[in-house]
Amino acid sequence: MVAPRFPLRVFRTPPWARQQPTYADADPAVIGAAYRRARRRPSGNWYVVGASREVTPGRPVGRSVDGAELVLWRDGLGRLLAGPGACPHLGAPLRTARVDAGRLVCRWHGLALGEESVGNWCPVPAHDDGVLAWVRLDRLGGERPSPLPTVPTRPEGGVLDAVATVIGRCQPRDVLTNRLDPWHGAWYHPYSFANLRVVSAPPVDVELPEHRDVFTVEVTFRLAGRVGVPVIAEFSCPGPRTVVMRIVDGEGSGSVVETHATPVGLGPDGAPRTAVVEAVVASSPRPGFALSRVVAPVVRPAMAWAARRLWRDDIAYAERSYWLRTKGTGS
Repeated sequence: MVAPRFPLRVFRTPPWARQQPTYADADPAVIGAAYRRARRRPSGNWYVVGASREVTPGRPVGRSVDGAELVLWRDGLGRLLAGPGACPHLGAPLRTARVDAGRLVCRWHGLALGEESVGNWCPVPAHDDGVLAWVRLDRLGGERPSPLPTVPTRPEGGVLDAVATVIGRCQPRDVLTNRLDPWHGAWYHPYSFANLRVVSAPPVDVELPEHRDVFTVEVTFRLAGRVGVPVIAEFSCPGPRTVVMRIVDGEGSGSVVETHATPVGLGPDGAPRTAVVEAVVASSPRPGFALSRVVAPVVRPAMAWAARRLWRDDIAYAERSYWLRTKGTGS
């Protein structure tokens, strides 16, 4: 498929109930095998904690990863820094600290913290990839640490990005297996997808590198009524908590949607919570795309809203998957 001069197409699609059923193709063994291969890929102990633009100069941000309380802030040069979220003096929350000259100043008794360790308080490695903020937690990850996270390949040049976060009562595996089931798209999200066909899926019993471990999908992104944009996309997992959808042919070729599943910790009910941090990084050679970057502050909320709309449904299914798997055992 080659991107046409005019990307929008009027398409035909059967009524929802008369679509070609996909349950025979959506083999749980295929989905499960893809997830297990993803789990075996290294992460270097890096976790996505949100959009990089959420951490603004002069204002700390609190996050939790698998029960570990964290604080993120920027130093005087704008670099992303991170550390434990409790002050080493008396445990005050550092998310409410002030930032002065690039250092955290606790509002409880004025202890200033920076890149050096203070008692048991030690900064943790942090990375800003321009779209997302990452932290490296070696104690939690338990893998061989890597100096930088594995950031999915993104389009070069002028891009437009947006990040949405949704938290669900589930585990990262429930998020990944949901995304590794592209067959459900036109059935569960008919407001967004039409004429979806999975062209190929990876085999069950073969160990594959990430670049070959892909689901290839033909789909039309529905814009309004029967007007949409047809593309070919690939789904793959570069790491144990990430699924990447990449447009490989059609409008926006090279654009990606990164779905990162980060364990948050246990909720008040004792069940796990997972943060789905989804980054949309869009690109297009069309001259008009430059205008979208100019009005990015207006466009980004709409992009994030569209992502949250999809995850409103998908997180409910991920939560159900967790419930069915554990039946209240919490395992």
